[in-house]
Amino acid sequence: MAEQYFTKNPETEKEIYKYDWNIGRERFYFYTSNSVFSKNGMDFGSMLLVETVVRENEGFEGSVLDLGCGYGPMGISIAKFLEKSKVSMSDVNERALELCAMNAKENKVQDRVEIINSSMFDNIQGKYGIIVTNPPIRAGKDVVFAFYEGAYENLSQGGSLYVVIQKKQGARSTKTKLESLFGNCEIADKKSGYFIFKSLKTTS
Repeated sequence: MAEQYFTKNPETEKEIYKYDWNIGRERFYFYTSNSVFSKNGMDFGSMLLVETVVRENEGFEGSVLDLGCGYGPMGISIAKFLEKSKVSMSDVNERALELCAMNAKENKVQDRVEIINSSMFDNIQGKYGIIVTNPPIRAGKDVVFAFYEGAYENLSQGGSLYVVIQKKQGARSTKTKLESLFGNCEIADKKSGYFIFKSLKTTS
C-alpha cells in the first residue's frame, strides 16, 4: 500500500526532484520527493489559491499560515508576492518539512518563513491574518473539518481563511461547514471544477 502524503515519517526511499514553475512574473524552483503531495509540479488548485490570495491581498503586512504546506509551494509563493508578510508553514510530514526549508532558501524567502512541525494545530500558537489550506482530502472529512475549526480559532479578528477544494471532493459540505463556523463563506474564485472559498472571522 502506497504511503500517503500526510504520513508523519515516510519510509519510502527518498528521491529528490527539482522543477521550475512560473506564477505571474515570478519563476520558482522547488525540490520535491516521493511521499509528498503533487511532487511533479504545483497542482491546479494550489495555483488558483495562490493567485486568488495574492490578488485580494496586495500590500498585506501581517502573518500568514499555510496549513498542511507539503513541500511549500503555496506558502513560499505567497511570501514571494506579499513582500511585507511573514509566512508560517506547517505540516506533519517530516520529509515535506525538510523540502520546505530547502525551497524557502532556494526562492530567497527564508528570512520571512517559519516552518512548523505540527499535526493540525498541535504546535501552532498565535493568531494569523490569513490562513490558507489545500486540505488533505484523503485523510477523511473529520480531519478536513478539524482543519477548518482550528483555523477559526487561530485567525485574528477580521482575518480570512482561504480553502481550495474540488467540487467532486466535497465542495458543498465544505461550504456548509465554513458557513456554520464563520457565519459566512463566499466563492472567491472557481475554475475547472475547483472552488476557492473565503471566510472572514467577524466575531472573537
